[in-house]
Amino acid sequence: MADLQTPLVRRKRKKVLVDYLVQFRWILVIFVVLPFSALIYLNIYLGDMWSAMKSEKRRQKEHEENVNKVVKRLKQRNPKKDGLVCTSRKPWIAVGMRNVDYKRARHFEVDLSAFRNILEIDTERMVAKVEPLVNMGQITRATCPMNLALAVVAELDDLTVGGLINGYGIEGSSHIYGLFSDTVVAMEVVLADGRVVRATKDNEYSDLFYGMPWSQGTLGFLVSAEIKLIPTKEYMRLTYTPVRGTLKEIAQAYADSFAPRDGDPAKVPDFIEGMIYSPSEGVMMTGVYATKEEAKKKGNKINCVGWWFKPWFYQYAQTALKKGEFVEYIPTREYYHRHTRSLYWEGKLILPFGDQFWFRFLLGWLMPPKVSLLKLTQGEAIRNYYHDSHVIQDMLVPLYKVGDALEFVHHEMEVYPLWLCPHRLYKLPVKTMVYPEPGFELHQRQGDTSYAQMFTDIGVYYAPAAVLRGEEFNGAEAVHRLEQWLIENHCYQPQYAVSELSERDFWRMFDASHYERCRHKYGAVGTLMSVYYKSKKGRKTEKEVQEAEAAVLEPAYAEEA
Repeated sequence: MADLQTPLVRRKRKKVLVDYLVQFRWILVIFVVLPFSALIYLNIYLGDMWSAMKSEKRRQKEHEENVNKVVKRLKQRNPKKDGLVCTSRKPWIAVGMRNVDYKRARHFEVDLSAFRNILEIDTERMVAKVEPLVNMGQITRATCPMNLALAVVAELDDLTVGGLINGYGIEGSSHIYGLFSDTVVAMEVVLADGRVVRATKDNEYSDLFYGMPWSQGTLGFLVSAEIKLIPTKEYMRLTYTPVRGTLKEIAQAYADSFAPRDGDPAKVPDFIEGMIYSPSEGVMMTGVYATKEEAKKKGNKINCVGWWFKPWFYQYAQTALKKGEFVEYIPTREYYHRHTRSLYWEGKLILPFGDQFWFRFLLGWLMPPKVSLLKLTQGEAIRNYYHDSHVIQDMLVPLYKVGDALEFVHHEMEVYPLWLCPHRLYKLPVKTMVYPEPGFELHQRQGDTSYAQMFTDIGVYYAPAAVLRGEEFNGAEAVHRLEQWLIENHCYQPQYAVSELSERDFWRMFDASHYERCRHKYGAVGTLMSVYYKSKKGRKTEKEVQEAEAAVLEPAYAEEA
């Protein structure tokens, strides 16, 4: 792949009106989006506090009442007159760049907005029972003071339990515990016919338990989940290690940082992430839980990264390239949400001066802007601009192919920084929508075990260098080539991202067999939209949706690529 190391040379692009709208969008963000975001965050916080003050018995009673309302609403639907069932959540509220345009077609709404309570923290079973709209900020606020945490805590505060289970969730601990959905112990689901079932991996609804992840809520409505808890400590001892070399050498250094070649489990950190800042430089961060006593020993540095005036985390980590490897202690909850304030590095595009000290000191407490408000205020022209001139993608790649993937991204998109986060992809009793490479366990590659193949999420979030240089860039074509590369290399793309996949290619990337069996068995066909059409970019007409639901999935779609 040596020819992929040099990015494509593109022609200069003439500026149009939308370029100036994007360039000066910060005015709207500062005077409208940030103030309203702060009010929304305050309202959510007060709601969380009110919920926490309720007794466990009262929260459970309210939960049962709300489940009964969902059941009653579903039974009011007339299949001959009403459209397909979906939630009443507004399309712009979803976290992610994908436009949720399927609701433009006729549909039958079910309100799930009340399902945002933590129902129970069971310290004996080490399980948290929560409703689907509980977000990561809310759950860490409840568990961290107890020195407990979900086994996988997605970084951004606003990400919800329901979205992470039905879609995709990952964290720096996923090299140990897998994806967010792998840490779920049980799910309470309202099926299309109004039945309420509890699905676990070993009860009569085990097929539904394995079918729900990645289904985007198209098998039933998740109304609560029991999720694995792990013991933690007050601080994270974080080591920043600079790495230099070719992209493949950086990829190998990344693998060595959490998957020791000698297989010694004592060398495996509790947390790992990598950030690549250029084709030749990156920083690997390995974290180990530490007690308050250890963190406060003389000579140790404590860094409270959660303060509003602190440098954005990705920029702070980059300083390791100049000063070399160093170690510090970060309060555990602040470490979990280290990328929230700057939305990784997307904040730099939204507010070009947002990383400056004066802004952080004066207005940093208003950060981050709500993603939903950014989407609501961007308009059609800006939305299309981001689709064409911006990249929000995650590539789920086998660990041994990370070097090849980095070279491909550099050649096609030239986007930096890049985010690296490993995760185990388990070999399950059934073949779900995502699954390891067949026979992976026979190769004994670095990071793999007999029961799971090590994958890596390569996060590509930013404007390509061609766009920043004022050159032509066709985002749709670049994403299409990326998706074809993913299919050819047994890789996956989370469905929150903008996709150019045709239906046939969608089912070449994902396996349809188990999903479709669940769709038919649990009455989702004709009631809930299929996952491809829910994920597909663009508006869905009523006719298109009806035709899609009436169609029978071709066997070829379920075949391996």
